[in-house]
Amino acid sequence: MNGFVISTRFGGTPADPKEDPAKLALIGAQVRARLRADTRAEDLGGDKADMFLLRDFFTADECVRLVRIIDKKIGPSTLFEGTQRDGFRTSSTHHFDAGDPATRELEKRIDAATGIPHQHAETTQGQRYEAGQQFKHHYDYFFASEPYWQQERRRGGQRTWTAMLFLNDVEEGGETDWPELGLSVKPEAGALLAWNNMARDGTPNRNTLHAGTPVVKGVKYVITQWYRQDPWTLHLS
Repeated sequence: MNGFVISTRFGGTPADPKEDPAKLALIGAQVRARLRADTRAEDLGGDKADMFLLRDFFTADECVRLVRIIDKKIGPSTLFEGTQRDGFRTSSTHHFDAGDPATRELEKRIDAATGIPHQHAETTQGQRYEAGQQFKHHYDYFFASEPYWQQERRRGGQRTWTAMLFLNDVEEGGETDWPELGLSVKPEAGALLAWNNMARDGTPNRNTLHAGTPVVKGVKYVITQWYRQDPWTLHLS
């Protein structure tokens, strides 16, 4: 998007250039400024985290259409190798087809809100949580000390922003819980929640610990778009 610059303007050499605090801080500042200027955006994170809620980001009809796409092809949600724990993430996941016009329209609108070029985006995912299903407290950013990092650093490096689109209201449960922020976000059809996984100095923000709490009644549908420091690739050579 126009105005998005990925360059290092701070001194020092990062321990790993794929987790570069200078780049990550700059990306965070650019997206934060863009969302603060968006009249739809409500600032939820305050001084602890960059987090914004945009209500009515998608219409009810658009959300229904996306739910149907998710339900057509779905399988168990997974975790990165070495981090799996029974019962930790029990939802189902749909991987959107990048060639589908509805998918591209969805991605274009999220990219436009954040201002992040789409080449930095991972494959767009849809998640379905049925009664009793959850995703326990976790961080979206990567830990460079974990074995999976050696692969993920080659795919685009550290995660920057997460954008989560809620596709339906949930009768009971299914909130996104942020214990360090004292915040619980209830699913609201058409609302987009976007947050920076990094602190303003470009290091991982521990205040972004969050969970998808168990659905008590009904079914919860969300779409998640993760962005990386550098252009993302699925297939490594």
